[in-house]
Amino acid sequence: MLQPKRQKYRKQFRGQMPGNAQRGAEVAFGEFGLKAMGRGWVSSRQIEAARKAISRHAQRGGKVWIRIFPDKPITKKAPGTRMGSGKGEIFEYVAVVRPGRILFEIAGVARETAELAFSRAAAKLPLRVKFVSK
Repeated sequence: MLQPKRQKYRKQFRGQMPGNAQRGAEVAFGEFGLKAMGRGWVSSRQIEAARKAISRHAQRGGKVWIRIFPDKPITKKAPGTRMGSGKGEIFEYVAVVRPGRILFEIAGVARETAELAFSRAAAKLPLRVKFVSK
């Protein structure tokens, strides 16, 4: 699972997600891409599940690029903990995704294979996505 090697600060605020993606909105490396149409957090587990679905459907042919990285720590308190006593411990890492962001790219496979692989990956993600080509 993806997570940062080092961080300047261990815990972060939740933050806001206004606007559309400013960078990473074009297919840059591969021939086909999976573009986010909604906004939200994508956890490292969801990214890994989607990556596995894509590579399995493509029979490990072609090349897959992951264009998002989960670098935001999300904290959670243990169940049954009373209010107060500070911020909880780090539970998982998420990637902040805004509309227009390319999540995955693939090259070296047929269009139909890429579409099916991305539709399987879309089932693993918490956002609305669409298939795009270069």
